Amino acid sequence: MGATSIPGPSSSQWLFPISALQVTPSRTTSEIPLEKELYDRARGVEFLFRLGVSLGLPSSAMYTAATWFHRFYMRYSMEDYHRQDVAGACIFLATKTEECGRKLRDVAKIMCAKIAKVDPKEVADDSREVEEAQHAILLAEEVLLEALCFDFIVDSPQVELVDLFEAREESFEVEEYAWSIANDSYRTPLCVLYPPRIIAAACYVLAQHIVEGPESSTPLSARISSPAPSASLPTPPSQSAMPSESSRFAVEFFRFNEIEMASVGDVLAILLEFFAAQDVQGPAEYLAPIAEVR
Repeated sequence: MGATSIPGPSSSQWLFPISALQVTPSRTTSEIPLEKELYDRARGVEFLFRLGVSLGLPSSAMYTAATWFHRFYMRYSMEDYHRQDVAGACIFLATKTEECGRKLRDVAKIMCAKIAKVDPKEVADDSREVEEAQHAILLAEEVLLEALCFDFIVDSPQVELVDLFEAREESFEVEEYAWSIANDSYRTPLCVLYPPRIIAAACYVLAQHIVEGPESSTPLSARISSPAPSASLPTPPSQSAMPSESSRFAVEFFRFNEIEMASVGDVLAILLEFFAAQDVQGPAEYLAPIAEVR
C-alpha cells in the first residue's frame, strides 16, 4: 500500500498540526473514526512497551520505537498494517539503531507470547507462529523504513525532564509522577504534535500540581501564564498573587514565549483528557490523582 499525503508538518518533518489527525490515512482511505484510531494507537504503544520490557531493552529504545509507531500511522492506515506487526517492527528496528541488538527470532517469539498471553517458554523457536511473526515484522519494517525516510533521530521528553531535574531539585514523588506521565504520553500522538520540551514542561507542571494537592497547589493555568510585568511592584489587593518561582520553574527554564506557553496548555488539556478516560483501578491505580485533576 502507498503512503497517503497529509498536511505538512508545522516546524519539522515530524511535527504536525493537530488538525492532521483528522486526515490521517486511517481516516481518509479507511474511514476509521478518530476515536477508534487513537484507541488503537494507545493499544499498539502499550503492546510495544510490553515487548520492550520483556526483551530487556533500555527505556530510550522504547521511546524511540513508540515515536516511530506514531510517525508511521501519520503516513499509513491502521487498516493496512496491523498495530502489533508495526509495534514489532519498531522495536526490532530500535534494537539496531539504539545499539541494543536482539535477534529477530527472539523479538518474534516474545511477540507471539504476548499475543497468545502465555509465557515465552511455552512458544517453540521453530513454531509456525514464530516463523509467521518474523515474516510480518520484516514486511512491516520495510514499510516503516520508507515511512521514516530513513530518519532515525528521535528526541524524547524524558531527556528534557532530566535537564529540569538537574537544574532544580524536586521531591522524588514529583520526579516519579513527571516520568510516569511522560511515559504515558506516548499512548497519545503528542510526540508528533509538539516538541519534546513542550511535552516535558507539561508533564513537570502536572506532576507538581498533583503532588502539591488541590488545596495548596497553584492552578495549572497560573503555572503556565505570563510572568508579572515587574517583580518589584507589590501585587494589587484586587488581583490574586502570582505563582511562586517553583510553580513557574519549567516555563522560566525553557524561556517559553506566549505561543509556546499556549502549546504547554494544549498538551496539558490532551493529557488530562487521556487520563480521565482511563480505568484507574488495579495496576493503573497510580493514575487516580491525575484523572481527578480538573
